[in-house]
Amino acid sequence: MTTRTAKKSTSAASEYSARHLQVLEGLEAVRKRPGMYVGSTDSRGLMHCLWEIIDNAVDEALAGVCDRVEITLHQDGSVEVGDNGRGIPVDVEPRTGLTGVEVVFTKLHAGGKFGGGSYAASGGLHGVGASVVNALSSRLDCEVDRGGKVYRMSFRRGEPGQFDDPRSGPGPESEFTPFVKGSELEVVGKAKRGVTGSRVRYWADPQIFLKGAQFDYDGLVRRVRQTSFLVPGLTLVIRDERRLPGTPGEDGPHEEVFQHDGGISEFTTFLASDPPVTDVWRLQGEASFTETVPVLDDKGHMVSREVERTCGVDVALRWGNGYDTHVRSFVNIIDTPKGGTHVSGFEQALMKVFRKQLETNARRLKVGNDKVEKDDILAGLTAVVTVRLAEPQFEGQTKEVLGTSAVRGIVSKVVETELTQRLTSTKRDDKAAATQLLEKVVAEMKTRISARLHKETQRRKTALESSSLPGKLKDCRSTDPDRTELFIVEGDSALGTAKDARSSDFQALLPIRGKILNVQKASVGDMLKNAECAAIIQVVGAGSGRSFDLDLARYGKVILMTDADVDGAHIRTLLLTLFFRYMRPLVEAGRVFAAVPPLHRIETVASGRKKGDLIYTYSEAEMRRTVADLTKKGRSIKQPMQRYKGLGEMDAHQLAETTMDPEQRTLRRVTMADAEAAERVFDLLMGSDVAPRKDFLISSADQLERERIDA
Repeated sequence: MTTRTAKKSTSAASEYSARHLQVLEGLEAVRKRPGMYVGSTDSRGLMHCLWEIIDNAVDEALAGVCDRVEITLHQDGSVEVGDNGRGIPVDVEPRTGLTGVEVVFTKLHAGGKFGGGSYAASGGLHGVGASVVNALSSRLDCEVDRGGKVYRMSFRRGEPGQFDDPRSGPGPESEFTPFVKGSELEVVGKAKRGVTGSRVRYWADPQIFLKGAQFDYDGLVRRVRQTSFLVPGLTLVIRDERRLPGTPGEDGPHEEVFQHDGGISEFTTFLASDPPVTDVWRLQGEASFTETVPVLDDKGHMVSREVERTCGVDVALRWGNGYDTHVRSFVNIIDTPKGGTHVSGFEQALMKVFRKQLETNARRLKVGNDKVEKDDILAGLTAVVTVRLAEPQFEGQTKEVLGTSAVRGIVSKVVETELTQRLTSTKRDDKAAATQLLEKVVAEMKTRISARLHKETQRRKTALESSSLPGKLKDCRSTDPDRTELFIVEGDSALGTAKDARSSDFQALLPIRGKILNVQKASVGDMLKNAECAAIIQVVGAGSGRSFDLDLARYGKVILMTDADVDGAHIRTLLLTLFFRYMRPLVEAGRVFAAVPPLHRIETVASGRKKGDLIYTYSEAEMRRTVADLTKKGRSIKQPMQRYKGLGEMDAHQLAETTMDPEQRTLRRVTMADAEAAERVFDLLMGSDVAPRKDFLISSADQLERERIDA
């Protein structure tokens, strides 16, 4: 057996020779391995192609020669990107003998961003963006306005040629004639004097991209809005002509225009969702560094040379009273979602500055011997970190991580210098904000330490050893989180009824007195000082904020059981605000519910042998329908009907039957499909800014049903 295997291996080795190697020329490599260049062949890859063309247009704006970019999603599935920049060069490139348009769209690693002086800083770096899009398109048309003429060139799957389009319009199915002897950049019209720019329209190749892949309108809006913040003064227009269901343009062509002159300061304000502790602070600076790069000499040979680069740093940041962190980082205009050396330098500077400031003010802030950690500083931080430099080094064509090592030290130095000036400023407003910020960081540090100690000492208490839990908690016997339920009950009167109605084996009760603190407005410290909030967090047993650990939650379900009136709805909203703000993973996991107690109890009169029935209804409309049906059937109803104003008005068996018994009750699961939308709603309804809430109430007043008001 050993001999046979050895022979087989020897044979396989001898058969593998140079003739088995494949050399892919030009754009063949892109079509063979598209994932290497655009990440995937689904909608994400489709959008990546669009970003490549948009970023080329925006690079013109970064160079100061373009102020408008238009993106059109056509009904036939194609997309067009136009700009009023300088226009793609139309003259002949000497080394290849091809026009600039053909070089850009057919040659990998070719373009104006390799240090030729055309762009000081740009998003395009590898010279493959436009050519990759061309290779992955069944058709691409490029028009250039330059020198008073309109030039045009078309490609089919990367090959230049001419399409014979019908009167109905252009498309990839039109008859195509490739250029045989030489390519031709056709002049198709005249451009107005002084008008320059480029327009690129392409049809993604169905042979490459999956059948269900399509352009994501919402994703496009997010990216374009982001770009408008990063390039102040640039106007970006999105026009959707597809009429797709579920999009803003389903009823007809839809257009949105984005322009933000406030830059990343405005971007930071847009991203922030919590009430501010500080204003938006802008930290700016630049420094030079040298790096060894290969460059072309006069003879066209690659040689290594020391090149001096300038790195510009621009950071906008503010702290809010929440604990979530939003740090967005960019190199030129390219989003780097996975960070890189610029983010490392930013975080390094934050640690250094805050540790020094807390050490200096240790006695006043009562820091003690505890050490601040990165998460304590990042809590509530919203920041946009941008760097501008020529030819940054990225990890891969998708450009998600910056690798230029010198940037770390430059960003760290700029942030350290500028932020220290802010925190040590003698101006009244800056001084007050700095004090409030340092107090917040210390509070976060102490909360983290307390949570860790609590986690280390915590163990599931039984009814006999629950001394560390609030005395008003009526715990259950089971210790299995998959079975147990915690009912948060409004008031002691409801607690008495619920105690008799529950199954003590797996249902625990925690009463609260009236309306708890509105934590959307309050600070972390105030929340922890509030007896009701502290009791809820302690009973749930999984910590709060950043330290919340879903696996430590003592109950599988948390059920908010409040009265079926306006006050009950308000208390439920306050409780949901607490869970959303400080125990969000519990909501995201679908483990928070609202009980649905009935509003009415209808008892029918017994007639003959037929016994009287008990019917519970949960709304005025349902009650009216039920009464009408019973009257229609000739059934009499005992008067007066019982209208429950509160849970305490029910008997224990009624509460168990309608609201607590898993076999018969109805629960509403609290879900959070869109965290950003939920954040905006909570901030509108529960935040400290009164004016937007007043406007919302006034604008929604006509939707109010007067009959639903308890008066």
